[in-house]
Amino acid sequence: MVRGMAGSFQLMKSLNKSLILNVIRTEGPISRADIAKRTQLTAPTVTNIVGELLESGLVIESDLGVSSGGRKPILLRIHAQAFQVIGIDVGTQDIKLVLTNLDAEILDSLRVSMPAGLTGERLLALLAEAVRSIMDRNRLNKASVIGIGVGMHGLVNPAEGVSIYAPNLNLRNVPIRESLQTAFGLPVEVENDVRAMALGESWFGSGQNIDHFVCVNVGRGIGAGIIIDRKLFDGTTHTAGELGHITVDPAGPQCSCGNYGCLQALASGPAIAGRAKAELQRGRTSIIAELAGGDLDAVTGETVHAAALQGDALAIEVLQAAGRYLGIGIAAVINVLNPARVIIGGGVAKAGDFLLQAVNETVRNRALQTPAEAASITLSRLGDHATAIGAVTLVLKKLFAPDYAT
Repeated sequence: MVRGMAGSFQLMKSLNKSLILNVIRTEGPISRADIAKRTQLTAPTVTNIVGELLESGLVIESDLGVSSGGRKPILLRIHAQAFQVIGIDVGTQDIKLVLTNLDAEILDSLRVSMPAGLTGERLLALLAEAVRSIMDRNRLNKASVIGIGVGMHGLVNPAEGVSIYAPNLNLRNVPIRESLQTAFGLPVEVENDVRAMALGESWFGSGQNIDHFVCVNVGRGIGAGIIIDRKLFDGTTHTAGELGHITVDPAGPQCSCGNYGCLQALASGPAIAGRAKAELQRGRTSIIAELAGGDLDAVTGETVHAAALQGDALAIEVLQAAGRYLGIGIAAVINVLNPARVIIGGGVAKAGDFLLQAVNETVRNRALQTPAEAASITLSRLGDHATAIGAVTLVLKKLFAPDYAT
């Protein structure tokens, strides 16, 4: 009984500490008195916990505030530069790492190519080597590293920190959290890459201060991260957001999942390249072939975008077609979830207006008027590092806004 009460006390203290930390993060510099008002905690509780936070170095005293009579209050802020977080984006072709401070400002980055025929053991070894490399070259003291976050493509169990199935790497049941925690003795958070991206957009990108939004990643595959009431929604089996596998054309090409006409088979990077190659083989004239060095097998989504930037008619046509298919999928998302915003990220998003114009036009024509008018469609502000910043945010969330109910 005593042990249970002690555990409850520690839990309440941890909750209060995170609550205070998050108020300082979002509203600092802020006084102790204002923290007490915002959190509805007693002044002695705030004073005691702030004392611990000052001692830990997570919080520092800042400038003096404005006095309302009497002494000027001392303001508190997060000591963002004193601690670091490592965020990892495990893609289909490479691993991208960022080292950030507590404001998710990038201090260093690293990219590691993945070899063909990758095994789970080799992936874990690559991850450990990459983490060690970025720590060594920045001469990091492990005590200053808050944790490691991993955004992993495919099906992920975030509670266990396991990559259940990574289809593009053909890997199953890879224990990422266990492996990295054993190697470095640091907290490790693992999540699906697009859901991590959505969390990063919520804290640091185009989703800040928005209650309900959807983040769509368009690259080699297509996935979505769903934020409801500012919380990440992952579904019953951690597979919420598989937008790429909704059918948008029943007569369309076969998808890697075995179905026909999936959005992924019509609007992903490989789908864009495939449509361009098919048109070139039919005899269409375009600079796409020239940009690919005359080798049609070398045509990629990036090649098509480069041609579009030079005004190539076929390239623009192909990107607009992908935008229309993407618009069909996004219209369905808007009708079902009624988000305030849809954020598009990933490699294909670099096509910008070539894509967005067709997306917006299709959504206007296909989505219900009321939810469509309420939903803005925009590009990710986090760019190439969106998933890695999302992975950093997984760690920051555990520090500042943990969910003790799960």
